[in-house]
Amino acid sequence: MTYLTPRIALVGDRSPAVRSHARIPGLLDALAEHDRLVLDAYWIPTGDAGAPGALDGFDAVWLLPGSPYRSEAGALAAVRTAREGRIPFLGTCAGFQHAVLEYAHNVCGLTDAVHGEEHPDREHQVIAPLSCSLVGHEGAVTVTPGTLAERVLGTTHTLERYHCAYGLNTAYLDRLRAHGLRFSGADGSGDVRILELSEQDHPFFLASLFQPELSGDGTRAHAMIRAFATAATAHADANGPTVNPTSYGPASYGPTDTGTDTGTGAATDPDAYAPIA
Repeated sequence: MTYLTPRIALVGDRSPAVRSHARIPGLLDALAEHDRLVLDAYWIPTGDAGAPGALDGFDAVWLLPGSPYRSEAGALAAVRTAREGRIPFLGTCAGFQHAVLEYAHNVCGLTDAVHGEEHPDREHQVIAPLSCSLVGHEGAVTVTPGTLAERVLGTTHTLERYHCAYGLNTAYLDRLRAHGLRFSGADGSGDVRILELSEQDHPFFLASLFQPELSGDGTRAHAMIRAFATAATAHADANGPTVNPTSYGPASYGPTDTGTDTGTGAATDPDAYAPIA
């Protein structure tokens, strides 16, 4: 059987206790209802994402929050598959962090680069503890004009929600930038909050340290998620129907919002976010 509906791989270790995961079904419904962007979305555990052909037949890859992942290797493989295969990619929170780590390994040649949360005693922490945790905070982001992020968001200033304690180590900025990674959004201190690849290098590769899936009350999709869905639709139209990846479960499950959190989901009450001082 073949399908024309875009197929989305939601890569992460799914848990209804993580608010960002629990928001996904409602966001998919909102995309269909308000934006006429109907997606066929499937959860791919990180332990499966690194298997040969695991992401075959998908039109886009979203690497979701929830670190430490059960399989760091699987998360990195998902990023690499999307990047090298020119498959639309969105990374949020831990997805941003692992997009940086994959690029450091496979493009910059920094094979000993690590994520500080998973390897706190190792050197070369490309992803390192933030000087001030962003767990349960929201903050302003300044977006670079003329970038993919600016075109997607439609503004150069935005207020976004976070739930993380790790970010990009600034000591590696120049090395990453020299190899083509673009940093297109930053906070008031200049710390990176959005990254992307140029549209000459990739049709849609975008990642944010903030979690756009936590925007608002969940009844309308954030602009980054809408743009990701649009890119998936374009990929499906360009590549034609493929066999549906039936080995994975659909994205819908349980209530769309449990109000609880374990790990890097979000604060219990999305309206309880504290501004970043």
